[in-house]
Amino acid sequence: MMEAIVANAFEWIVVVDCEGKIIYINDNYCDFIEIDKEKVIGMHVKDVIENTRMHIVASSGKAEIADLQYIKGNYMIANRVPLFNKNNEIIGAFGTVIFRDTSEWDKMNTHVKSMLTRIQSYLQEYELHTGVKYSLDDVTGQSNVIHELKEKVKQVAASDVSILIRGESGTGKELFAHSIHQLSERSQKPFIKVNCAAIPEHLLESELFGYEEGAFTGAKKGGKKGKFLLADSGTLFLDEIGDMSLPMQIKLLRVLQEGELEPIGSNQPLQINVRIIAATNRPLEKMMEEKRFREDLYYRIHVIPFTIPSLRERVEDIPTLVRHFIFKICKRTGRRINHIEESVYHILSNYHWPGNIRELENVIQAAVHLSSGDSFTPDSLPDYLKESYSLPIGRKKLKDTLEEAERLAILQSIQICNGDKMEVAKQLGISKSSLYEKLKKYEVVR
Repeated sequence: MMEAIVANAFEWIVVVDCEGKIIYINDNYCDFIEIDKEKVIGMHVKDVIENTRMHIVASSGKAEIADLQYIKGNYMIANRVPLFNKNNEIIGAFGTVIFRDTSEWDKMNTHVKSMLTRIQSYLQEYELHTGVKYSLDDVTGQSNVIHELKEKVKQVAASDVSILIRGESGTGKELFAHSIHQLSERSQKPFIKVNCAAIPEHLLESELFGYEEGAFTGAKKGGKKGKFLLADSGTLFLDEIGDMSLPMQIKLLRVLQEGELEPIGSNQPLQINVRIIAATNRPLEKMMEEKRFREDLYYRIHVIPFTIPSLRERVEDIPTLVRHFIFKICKRTGRRINHIEESVYHILSNYHWPGNIRELENVIQAAVHLSSGDSFTPDSLPDYLKESYSLPIGRKKLKDTLEEAERLAILQSIQICNGDKMEVAKQLGISKSSLYEKLKKYEVVR
């Protein structure tokens, strides 16, 4: 039985002892090299197999994987693995032939590439058809909070209830929205995203609800379908919903309550079946108190809340995220990073990350390109990260330490926002006038 298993598991196989003498060789190997199986048992392997290295592996204890070996006019591809006893002593080596010649490898390689191309084509078609780019596997992290969020996604994805995703900018709210849709019963239907902050207020209504031909000056011939209709039977992701104006909130609420809409210029209501996932980094409760967000809309979209933690709340995930981003970037660019110095993790773990995961990815992308050789060292990191890590807190007065930290935070935010003062103030949670005061105070010229 063991003979049959071994013979069928590997086309060619040979086993030698620690002296390089053959103790087993299967029939297929014997037929190929045209020898008598009974005669070669006990012979030294180099006297039987051309250009073999089995005796070397049996002596060195170092495996040789996918190595080329010239035999009988062709290069075959072989694996050679040392064998050890319970005391970790070398007792021999085990060799198999993966491909009998390089043409077999070429055929397999072509087949694999063909399969990968078909898979990639399918994924692209699925993304084009549904709009889904991410799945739960793209949520990287081993922390308890991330594990709990993943489990919560699995629990609620199949339902049709509205979901509100909360979290700071750059924490990955959109990634969770994609994951929820991808695991839902609507996964084969469209996933449509609308960034409520990026579309001017006077265009948002037509973008959401669409319009009929001739509804207004400049309207397209034949009219235009709105995002709600495009998402019919699927999911509509309303990102940055906290930036939506009050008049638009009223119109949105009516659509959610009635399950129907009227395109601009139409008198005929259209029935829709859409699941709503909303996201925001705004303090909606405070905005309701200030009458800037409707309470009835809040409770309509807040059926199941998700709160995505900031990166500084899940510092233990930073090493995993760093390795994930390095792999992703190296795969895309062709660069190689084989070693990450431990001090890199210390620096990154001691930074406050106002831009969260988005900022970390940008930092890693820049660092990969700035790395010399295949090692990721602190020298590859931006200066503001190294400065914040080396800040001598214990040797400065508290006031000076806080001011230095504030100055570094402003400099870093300016870099992330490409000098956009409005965006910098928004990210730091201060008014534009306060930002200018601090820029003047710290003599930051941008």
